[in-house]
Amino acid sequence: MENLEIALLKYNKKTWCKSGLLGFFIGLAVIVPGISGSTVAIIFKLYDQFLYAVGNIFKKFKQCFLFLLPIVLGLGVGFLLGLIGVKKLLEVNMFAVVCLFAGLMSGAFPAVKDELKGANPNKKRLVLFALGVLIPVAIGCISAWFSAGESGAVADRFANVRIGQVCLALVIGFVVGMTQIVPGLSASAFLMTVGWYHGLMESVSMTYWQNNPAVLLVYGGLGIGFLAGLLAFSKLLTFVFAKARQTAYFLIVGLSLGSILSMFCNGDIMTVYLGWMGAGNPLLDILLGVVLFAVGAFGAYMLVRYQRKKDAEGEAE
Repeated sequence: MENLEIALLKYNKKTWCKSGLLGFFIGLAVIVPGISGSTVAIIFKLYDQFLYAVGNIFKKFKQCFLFLLPIVLGLGVGFLLGLIGVKKLLEVNMFAVVCLFAGLMSGAFPAVKDELKGANPNKKRLVLFALGVLIPVAIGCISAWFSAGESGAVADRFANVRIGQVCLALVIGFVVGMTQIVPGLSASAFLMTVGWYHGLMESVSMTYWQNNPAVLLVYGGLGIGFLAGLLAFSKLLTFVFAKARQTAYFLIVGLSLGSILSMFCNGDIMTVYLGWMGAGNPLLDILLGVVLFAVGAFGAYMLVRYQRKKDAEGEAE
């Protein structure tokens, strides 16, 4: 595969914080059902540079490391906040939180769609778009199917860790790494599909680690697989974009749209719907969700308009 050069952003205070915010959303994406960190990278106009820096971290270590540093720091903060804070909010009112994030993704979607300006929507590209919509929706539906009624049974999934589980963790980590590179794919939805999401979330506590120290081997397998998935797919997509960027983006725009839809169809949100059926009137939750969706969509779209204006001013100079 030939070496494809991409100029990385030179940081100042503003752009350093922007990259840190991107990392924050990537970290959240691992925890919050339906969010795609790479979709946020497209919105921030940093997607191609992110792919290049990850794929060339060993070849051009200093340059790529300095570019990735604020993203990695933001990722750590976002992951921890998602693990502790967002997870608690999801337990209090999951539907409202999901609606807020879905609104943010919807309001920002035009920034992703902008990549298709001037593209010819031929049959092949439309098929890729449809496939892109279907993939995250299908993953979400499968996760809803497999995780239904499972939350009470998976707490002890890692109580007796075996070699097979550690090997499987390498594979699962690889796919999770891929989800952070391919826009529209959700790490949490995939983990729910394979039945690991609740078990992993419930295993993150000092008490659990003291009683089941072997679970750290599972974390290690996930981490190694995650890094391998990031490296492999970042190089692959950098190559694909160089050869057929607009065609590839029909798939990516579909994945981004499907990701928004999958936020309302996955294993975790299905428990909310089932709770509504048992508890009676969900009207207040729905109204709050609609309001938060509208707030998120409006705020994100205003940011997209601001970025478009900045881009237009930059082209005019």
